[in-house]
This record gives sequence, C-alpha cells and structure tokens, in this order.
Amino acid sequence: MAIILKTEDEILKDIAARSREVRLTKNLSQLGLANRAGVSLGSLKRFESTGEISLKSLVKIMFVLECVHQSECLFEQMKEISSLNDLKKLKCVRRRGHENH
Repeated sequence: MAIILKTEDEILKDIAARSREVRLTKNLSQLGLANRAGVSLGSLKRFESTGEISLKSLVKIMFVLECVHQSECLFEQMKEISSLNDLKKLKCVRRRGHENH
C-alpha cells in the first residue's frame, strides 16, 4: 500500500502548474494554446487555476505542449515488494545507449 502525501486537489493543481510552466517555456499565451489545442479559453483558464479539465481536453493540450509521451507512465504497474526475497527475484536489466558515429 502506497502512502499518498497530497490531496486530490493538490495533485490536480500540481499538474496544472506544470502544464502552465511548459506553456510559458514554449512562449504560448493561454489563448494561443487554447486555439491550437481546440479547447475553449475558459476551459484552459479553469484548468490552470483549479486543475479541473476533461481528460480529452488535457490530452489535446498535451499534444500541443509535446508532452504526450509522459502519459505512458500514468498507470504503470508497480511490482509490490514485501520482503527481501521479492526484491531478490526482480531482474535488473542493464541497458546502454549506442553512440551515433
């Protein structure tokens, strides 16, 4: 069982704040992002202030902000480790990047 240190509202606001930071880094206004993503300006403003938005609108925003790849880790299954034996059973796979010549 995982210990959660944030409330649902705090998590939503954190996601919205990170989205806003990426938007500003990409030098996009709220109106510019809303138009490019195909979501209403009101929805985007509400999202950035409260964290509330439909999942479909969030995905549209993620496409424009080029953050869709981050959605792949949302529901990754974590292996539960309750003993040292469980830890020993996990296989460590080492990977190395290849240099381009």
